[in-house]
Amino acid sequence: MKPTRPTVLLGVAVATGALAYGGINLWLTRGTPPGVPVLAPFVLLLLAGVALATGLALRSRFKAQRERRVDAKPVDPLTAARAVVFAKASSLVAALIAGLYGGYGLYLWMHLDNEVRRQQAARCGYSVGAAVLLVLAALFLERVCRVPEDEDKPPNGAQGSNRH
Repeated sequence: MKPTRPTVLLGVAVATGALAYGGINLWLTRGTPPGVPVLAPFVLLLLAGVALATGLALRSRFKAQRERRVDAKPVDPLTAARAVVFAKASSLVAALIAGLYGGYGLYLWMHLDNEVRRQQAARCGYSVGAAVLLVLAALFLERVCRVPEDEDKPPNGAQGSNRH
C-alpha cells in the first residue's frame, strides 16, 4: 500500500469544492439549499482526536519495541493494518468534506445578505477547519504505521553487483 499524497487530497478538496459551489448555484434555481449541520465540526474533531490518540499510542508502542524494552507490548499486525485503513479513509473523506463545505461556504460568503447565511457560512468555516485537522491527524497516523525501510537492502531496490 502506498502512502497517501497530500497533493491528491488537495486536488480532491478543490474539485469537490468547485462541484459544491456549482451545485449550490443550481440548487438555488430549484429551491432552498440544505442547511449546514451544527454538529458537523464536532464530529470531525472527534474523529481527529481518535486518529491522533491512536497515532500517539501506536508510536509509543513501536518505539518501545524498537528499544527492546522489557515492558513493551507488541503491536498486532492486524491492528496496525486497521489503523492504516482508518487513516487512509479518514483523510480521503475529510478532504471531500473540506471541499464540500469549502465550496458551500465560499458561495455563502459571497452572499451574506441575511443572518441565516452568515451562521451557515461560519459553520462551513468551522467544518473546513475541523476537516483539515482530521486530514493532518490521519496523515500522522498513517506515517506512524509505516514499515521502516529494511537496512540490509540497498535503497530504491537496487541490487549489488557481484562482478569483480
